[in-house]
Amino acid sequence: MSDIKDDVKRRYGKAALDVLQNRPGSCCGGGSCGSGDPSFITANLYAAGEAAILPEAAVLASLGCGNPTALIELREGEVVLDLGSGGGIDVLLSARRVGPTGKAYGLDMTDEMLALARANAAKAGVSNVEFLKGEIESIPLPDGSVDVVISNCVINLSADKGAVPREAFRVLRTGGRLAVSDIVSEGQMPPEVRRSAELWVGCLAGALDAGEFRRLLAAAGFTDVDIEPTRVYRAEDARPYFEGAGLAFEALAPLVDGKFMAAFVRARKPARAD
Repeated sequence: MSDIKDDVKRRYGKAALDVLQNRPGSCCGGGSCGSGDPSFITANLYAAGEAAILPEAAVLASLGCGNPTALIELREGEVVLDLGSGGGIDVLLSARRVGPTGKAYGLDMTDEMLALARANAAKAGVSNVEFLKGEIESIPLPDGSVDVVISNCVINLSADKGAVPREAFRVLRTGGRLAVSDIVSEGQMPPEVRRSAELWVGCLAGALDAGEFRRLLAAAGFTDVDIEPTRVYRAEDARPYFEGAGLAFEALAPLVDGKFMAAFVRARKPARAD
């Protein structure tokens, strides 16, 4: 598990440095979730109007698979937490929606991404944000301190997926909401895929089965769990990930075709204990 975490940290740190140093092939040209061709995952996630009000570096550093800020209504004065905030695009969009009386936190374990996110916030002139260093399995915030938890293609990268919904539930206030974009799978996956660190960093090997995702959220205490597929990936779309991991694509393709998808995942912390 530590090897996976180190690999994720290394890949995302490099992606942030590519943007900070204006290197060709940075982030959106270097791969969603750290490797491969990003186009089939990252294309057309944000409306033109959203991207236009943000620093270019925030948009370039978006390595997500969806737009979690479009999942949920954010209200004036609310506190939002983005798990694995990267370059800060979803934090900045959330901060504008909750207004000056609200606040948006971003949590990331990578120093380079935190530096990029803070620079993007300064460029955008957004002051009601705070970027924290930490891991999504152990959130450095008190119990019941936020109204909404979001994330964008991050839970699939965790090596301890049960801890993430438990921590999200802990920091949410009663009645709080979870709204995440993530990669999920349907059906059994070949063991070669599950074992591959390259594919894990590429979002695929670490994708939770939709049924298991539901179970983990319910076990953490969430109710009203809803998983809405938004984009089904074909095996050919993921060819760069498999070839990058040294796996036999032609042999595995029929076993994974149509089994990976981007999805909106929503849930709620009950207003009172049952």
